[in-house]
Amino acid sequence: MDRFASFSLRLFAFLVSLLGLVIVLLPFVFVVYTSLFGAEINPHFTWRYYQQAWKIGNFPLAFSNSALVAFSCVLTQVLTSSLAGYALARISFRGKNFILLLIVSTLIIPFQVLVIPIFLLLKIGNLLNTYWALILPSAASGFGIFFMRQYFLSLPIELEEAAILDGANAWQIIWEILLPLAKPAVITLSLFTFIGEWNDLFKPLVFTNNPKLMTVQLALASFQEQFTSNWSLLMAAVVIATLPVIILFIIGQKQFIQGISSTGIKN
Repeated sequence: MDRFASFSLRLFAFLVSLLGLVIVLLPFVFVVYTSLFGAEINPHFTWRYYQQAWKIGNFPLAFSNSALVAFSCVLTQVLTSSLAGYALARISFRGKNFILLLIVSTLIIPFQVLVIPIFLLLKIGNLLNTYWALILPSAASGFGIFFMRQYFLSLPIELEEAAILDGANAWQIIWEILLPLAKPAVITLSLFTFIGEWNDLFKPLVFTNNPKLMTVQLALASFQEQFTSNWSLLMAAVVIATLPVIILFIIGQKQFIQGISSTGIKN
């Protein structure tokens, strides 16, 4: 009876997971099918919608801009989150818990609430309509700092104590010991940051109006305005804009899952 109940439970969990998978993948399958076979009465396989979308949407420029911004934000967030996370996890100083509380509290503040002061700061610094206007607002993240802190807390402190006995300083401990061990967390944070910046429409829309700084999401938004009636062309543009994120996630999914599962909530 216990075996039957266990089998029934596993079967139910499998069916629920399968249903969830179908619900998630069905819209994407529709998008890909429409972009490859068209929305005509007599569909046929063709690549021409992708060729037209790539050229009309000026995606080469948009891809280069989005890649530059996204990778720059990844580098800066990994750097700032690792340093701040290590300080909050390992260094004892007055007010540490209060600072941690302030950092965590930023997670509940929508970016739209901060857009006016950020806009004014960028204007004062003559940074509007530059790449810095898209990079600096995302150079540090409360989520990234808290995430890296939690991962550093999960690492045994004996490793650092042994390194200190061997004469290592704080910088050597961070770069040569902790960060290599925190590879799953770094990859997870990098994926979160890259996906967020690649899919961001708000910052490019507010902080730039230079066509040379057009990102993928701006290109896709303008594309949608022009070709709302041509579903095949629009779906091809959506696939082009989404493909880099899917490829990166497939490449880093193992480390991503490991980083999420091994980062516990510790005090």
